[in-house]
Amino acid sequence: MLRVRVEDASQIGEACRLAHTLCLDLGFSEVDAGRVSLLVTEAATNLARHARGGEFLLRPLESGGVAGIEFLAVDRGPGMSNPFRSLRDGFSTTGSPGTGLGALRRVSSAFDLFSEPSRGTVVACRYWASSPPGGAPSGRLETGAVCLAMTDGEPCGDTWAARQGASASLVLVCDGLGHGLEAAEASRTAERLFRESRARGPAGIVEALHQGLRGRAAPPSPVLEVDHAGGVVRYCGIGNIGARIVSGEEERHLVSHNGIAGHEVRKVQEFSYPWPADGLFVVHSDGLATSWRLSTYPGLGNHHPSVVAAVLYRDFKRGRDDTTVLVARRRPPDAGPAATRGGIA
Repeated sequence: MLRVRVEDASQIGEACRLAHTLCLDLGFSEVDAGRVSLLVTEAATNLARHARGGEFLLRPLESGGVAGIEFLAVDRGPGMSNPFRSLRDGFSTTGSPGTGLGALRRVSSAFDLFSEPSRGTVVACRYWASSPPGGAPSGRLETGAVCLAMTDGEPCGDTWAARQGASASLVLVCDGLGHGLEAAEASRTAERLFRESRARGPAGIVEALHQGLRGRAAPPSPVLEVDHAGGVVRYCGIGNIGARIVSGEEERHLVSHNGIAGHEVRKVQEFSYPWPADGLFVVHSDGLATSWRLSTYPGLGNHHPSVVAAVLYRDFKRGRDDTTVLVARRRPPDAGPAATRGGIA
C-alpha cells in the first residue's frame, strides 16, 4: 500500500503521479490510467481544499486476471453533517461547481463514504481496468485493509493474506517484529508458508508456520477461519495481535496465546466463536491501539470493510510501528468482484 500526505495543493500532483504509475505497472490502458488520475485528482483536491490531516492511500487489486486499484482519501475534519447531500451535483460549501463527490461515485467501479462532523471523512473508490469475467470467483468474504509502514519509503513489516473457498475462508495477519527489511522478509515468508500450507484448520496452519519459521525473526501470525455453512469462526493466535468479532453493540475479543512463531510457543490452541449474520471481524497488528470501539461510530459497521479499516487506522494508529488493520464480513450478493492479490481477497 502507498501513502501520500495531502494537506495542501502542492501535494495533489504527487498523489496523481503515484496512482498513474501504479495503474501502468498493473497493465491499465492509458485511457483507464487517465480516468483513475482524474478520480485521484478530484479526491486529493477535496482533501487539500476542505480537510485537515489528509492522507491518500493506494493499493493494487486483482480478480480473475483483471487488474484494479483502490484508493482511500482519509482526513481528520471538519467532516460532513449530511454526506448524502454532498453527493448531489451542485452542492458546495466553497463556491465550487459541486460535482466532485458525485463524479467520484459515477465513475468508480465501487464507492463508499463515511463522515462525521469534527471527526472527519473517509472516501473509498475502486476502479477496474475492465469488467472482471463472469466466471471469476467472488469469494464469500468482503474484505478491506490498511497495511502501512511506519515510515514512507520503508518496507512494511506487516502483511496479510486470504484463501477463500465456497465452504470456508482462511485469513492470516502478520506483524513483523520491529519494522524495516528484516521484519518485512519474515512476514513475507509467513505469508508464503500460509499460502502453501496444506494443514487443516487454523491450529494446524499455525503449527506449520511455527515449524517453517524456525530460526527467523518470526512475526506473530494468527490464522482465522470462517466456516460459512456452520456460521462459526475458528481462531488460533500467537503473539501480540488484536482480534475481535463485532455484531451491533457487542464486541467479542478473540484469544491469543503468548509466544513467537519459530522460537518459543508454549501452546497452539484453536478457539471457536459464533459468526453472526451481521458480524464482521477486525484483526490488527500492535501498530493500532486497542482502545477502539466500533459502537462509538454510529453506522460505521454498515459500511465497506475498507472504510471501517481506514477509520480505525486514522483514529488509533500509534505512529511508532507498522500498522495493519484487516476488516471482513459476509459478502453481499451485489458486492461485485473480490480481489485475490495485493492484500484484498
